[in-house]
Amino acid sequence: MTTNASGTGVRALADDYVRRLTDLDTRYATSLGTHPGDDRVPDLSPEGQHGLDDLARSVLAALPTADVSDDDDRRCARLLRERLEAHLATSDAGEHLRSLRNIFGPHAQVRQLFQMMPTTTPDDWAVVARRMARVPQSYAGFMASLSEGASRGMFSAPRQAETVVSQLDEWLAREGGSWFHEFVATAPDGTSASLRTELRSAADAAASATSTLRDHLATAYLPAAQGTPDGVGPERYRIGARMSTGADLDLAEAYAWGWDEFRRLDAEMRKEADALLPGADPAAAMRHLDEKGEAVDGVEEVRIWLQKMMDTAMSALDGTHFDIAEPVRTVEAMIAPPGSAAAPYYTRPSLDFSRPGRTWLPTLGETRFPLWGLISTWYHEGVPGHHLQLAQWAYLADRLSTYQTSVGSVSGNTEGWALYAERLMDELGYLTMPGARLGYLDAQQMRAIRVVIDIGMHLGLRVPADSPLHAGETWTPEVARAFFGAHSGRSAAFVDSEIVRYLGWPGQAISYKLGERAWLAGRDAARAAKGAAFDLKTWHAAALSLGSLGLDDLTDELSRL
Repeated sequence: MTTNASGTGVRALADDYVRRLTDLDTRYATSLGTHPGDDRVPDLSPEGQHGLDDLARSVLAALPTADVSDDDDRRCARLLRERLEAHLATSDAGEHLRSLRNIFGPHAQVRQLFQMMPTTTPDDWAVVARRMARVPQSYAGFMASLSEGASRGMFSAPRQAETVVSQLDEWLAREGGSWFHEFVATAPDGTSASLRTELRSAADAAASATSTLRDHLATAYLPAAQGTPDGVGPERYRIGARMSTGADLDLAEAYAWGWDEFRRLDAEMRKEADALLPGADPAAAMRHLDEKGEAVDGVEEVRIWLQKMMDTAMSALDGTHFDIAEPVRTVEAMIAPPGSAAAPYYTRPSLDFSRPGRTWLPTLGETRFPLWGLISTWYHEGVPGHHLQLAQWAYLADRLSTYQTSVGSVSGNTEGWALYAERLMDELGYLTMPGARLGYLDAQQMRAIRVVIDIGMHLGLRVPADSPLHAGETWTPEVARAFFGAHSGRSAAFVDSEIVRYLGWPGQAISYKLGERAWLAGRDAARAAKGAAFDLKTWHAAALSLGSLGLDDLTDELSRL
């Protein structure tokens, strides 16, 4: 890791924070690839959180005296303060003591470490064995945190615990014995008998710890959590929304705007559906595409198709609308492991690009994949979406700071860019397959619905009087599921998973559409300021070179480019 600027500069302080953070928390070290041979597991105990909090406070105390010499420094200082303060507010609210959710929760973060580790050489697999054997330590710390929360009367809702129990059941019900056994079974031919024995023993330990966590949640935590509401209320919601957006939001304005977007997109979807299948509404048109539209049969076959799609987009966009550095040109399409949430996702590359950026498709047991709903999604997850932004940030880590290009990421910025990327591909005319544009609009509508139902469920708001469903009722998970299902082309399993996701991660679901709004406003302002001199490729290059920003700052910074 390269330290930027002078030892007294703010970017040097930010990078020193990342160095100390990766020493404390292997999740960051493994993601960034900064600690070769790292066989630690995360300390998910209350003491582990105290260590992270103490580090954040020490950096905040040093920040006022750090030198700020240019705009990159200014942005870094503001980001560092905002992110550390948001981290501490989240910790002070005890969120780590009740952190159960179906996507990127602590239990899943432990498993994901193994997906990010090098697995080429026998030495790599020896590190895997040592780390996997320590999974019981991590899950014991997690249970200690949940028990501390329970002693304070702080629980996650039963719905979250039930979902995590189901995920852990799926991890444990694999052909090879568990997901961990399946993973170590992929060690290459030529692996020594002694190392294979060590790997199997480590998988036994990890599976046993997973079973212990599962039983704790099912038999101790879940009964005690009964009566905990699904919605978290305004105070906790504002903390979560701040963490995911980097903004102090006007939630009433965001809720009203989400409804406006829903209405606008509903009208556009009806027009697109009628053009695709005369007389059909969006739901009928999407059913038609599921049954009659172009599709790929086979899990490996769809992975290959998605890989080709990203490679084609990379080639077409490089030099026309983006300048793509050589290390950024590699991205891998992957199939998500069993027991994942239903939504596709992206994992960023290591800082040295030895591990490339990867997109992940959860199959949910399906083997036939209609393409109309995947195209826009893979522009979002891959190219020009998450991969172009986050891999470009890794490429620029030495010029900016490792903090601005990794640890300091703000969901509203990154998810906003990815949603902007979907819109960009529509603007550039890439959605040519029959149904692809309806798929794009459906994805946009899903994000608008997220704003409405996430704020609505957690704050207990009323459904507007002009709603096509449940008008005047109070938002509940059941009302939200019915509304989402009626206005989405997604499967019932996907909708169910999404509702649980929103309830377990308050404020994150709104970051997509609100982030896109900020990106579009910044582009519009820059175009208005420059007039005929505005060049989209130049603007993209400058925008992707800013590093992370919260939504309180993003539009203003983009408008200056």
